[in-house]
Amino acid sequence: MSDPTRAPVPLPPPDRPIRVLVCDDQALVRTGYVTIFSAQPDMEVVGEAENGYEAVEAGRRLRPDVVVMDIRMPLLDGIEATARLAGPGAEAPPKVLVVTTFNVDAYVYDALKAGASGFLLKDTPPAQLVAGVRTVARGEALLAPAVTRHLIGHFAEHLRPRDAARPAREEVIRALTPRELEVFRQLAEGHSNAEIAESLVIAAETVKTYVSRILAKLGLRDRVQAVVLAHRVGLVSGPA
Repeated sequence: MSDPTRAPVPLPPPDRPIRVLVCDDQALVRTGYVTIFSAQPDMEVVGEAENGYEAVEAGRRLRPDVVVMDIRMPLLDGIEATARLAGPGAEAPPKVLVVTTFNVDAYVYDALKAGASGFLLKDTPPAQLVAGVRTVARGEALLAPAVTRHLIGHFAEHLRPRDAARPAREEVIRALTPRELEVFRQLAEGHSNAEIAESLVIAAETVKTYVSRILAKLGLRDRVQAVVLAHRVGLVSGPA
């Protein structure tokens, strides 16, 4: 199930700062982000973009580790810019962290499908924004459990599997051990590693190992893709 056109993305070396590209059409917002990130000893702002075309051009030219991407931008929106930078077939795709004014909506869902590694709201406190950049730079997805449940519930109709998806469901089941499948289902329901560990009475580090194995076996980039896949093939259903 892996995408042979997508090369593995190396994580930033621990001995250099995380290279960040800031993309937002509002100059005041960009200035705020640049100020916040530049103040961090482990981050370096390598560029800014005020529309989607600039974001794509700067992303390809500057090779940032993380792109902080607004959704609603002129000329080319953040969803299409994300797809061009981090979607299937993209060369050396960066991690994309979507920051949006709007709580879980169709734009966010489409951005995740386009290749984003997660999202935050624009009213997120600076400390959480900084932590979010570090999270996606480490190769982890930033999708809070409560937001995951809201997202899947809101878009359950879009994710409901059709007949064509059923072979993929069987392929997933065959690829995973019973315990991995159990972890996969809980992950897709939006549970954190700690919650899964408590439910299955195992160590959180063991859950982390299971999650890494699941992503590798299914050819998935991160937890966001795992959530979408599990719901798309019908392994879990949206919340009531």
